[in-house]
Amino acid sequence: MNRIQATKILQRADNIPLYLHAYAFHLNMRVEKILPENLLDIASQHQLKGIKVHVLDGESQSLSCANDERLQQFGEKARRLGLDIHIETSASDAKTIDQAVAIATKSGASSVRFYPRYEGHLNAVLAQIRQDIHYIKENYQHSGLTFTLEQHEDLKGHELVKLVNDADFPQLSLLFDFANMINANEEPLPALAAMASNVTQVHIKDALIVREANGLGHKACISGQGDLPFKELLFQLVCLGEDKPQVIAYGLEEEVDYYAPPFRFQHEDNNPWIPWREMSETPLPNKELDVRLEKEFNDALNQIAYVRNILQKLKQEAVAVLK
Repeated sequence: MNRIQATKILQRADNIPLYLHAYAFHLNMRVEKILPENLLDIASQHQLKGIKVHVLDGESQSLSCANDERLQQFGEKARRLGLDIHIETSASDAKTIDQAVAIATKSGASSVRFYPRYEGHLNAVLAQIRQDIHYIKENYQHSGLTFTLEQHEDLKGHELVKLVNDADFPQLSLLFDFANMINANEEPLPALAAMASNVTQVHIKDALIVREANGLGHKACISGQGDLPFKELLFQLVCLGEDKPQVIAYGLEEEVDYYAPPFRFQHEDNNPWIPWREMSETPLPNKELDVRLEKEFNDALNQIAYVRNILQKLKQEAVAVLK
């Protein structure tokens, strides 16, 4: 940590925009024990900036199933609590984006996250993604929403940066996930270095790196118990941006037991095959469901405290640098 970085940490650490992420409550939402409206209450109770919620979170009670009145009430509740809403979806085709944008607009959300899920050779997949981004730009550039493309297990950092830079779409940037680069056979710090200039949002999590089949899988775990350079990633992200913070949202995405296999491999050619993959999902336990749901809830709250504790440690280090 140098003096410039130390100054940024002291200026920013107490006010970084932490968002409650619905996936931290994935199992509870699968059984409809926690619904999108409940996320607003939890975020308010823990003095967070907002929530990140997927269009399908909450199953039959998800925002994708909500009528216009409920979406409006959802947005009004967020505003009463002083909370921002980010909508997330798990594809990039026109129909999926249209749905996410409609939900975001009707609920007063500020941002939409998406990621592509296509099977095929890399060059063909990238070409399809470029078409999808063009569709978003043509139809929603002036919607008042920002859009983030998440690095999600199959594309490498430099490939994502090129997609964004080529789009000439100021409302589009990258969302950096602490673990998802692993499955594209990248390490966290090099991936962040490649993506840094385009990153405005983050998903915070920890994971164990699983080495298999000339590639890397990851299994998400309790924050602080994984293989990721958690503190260093947070430090570098807080320091992005010169005059003001570049990262405007940090999603607290504790997702213990989530597993994703390798998608990119060592010694692959320049146009590797990208396999199909389903949306992210953590399996429900076969027994003691209530115990697992309670643990998930506690893990999510503990992550909030853990991240805030890391930020305080960074502040202490910054004070020492500036003495």
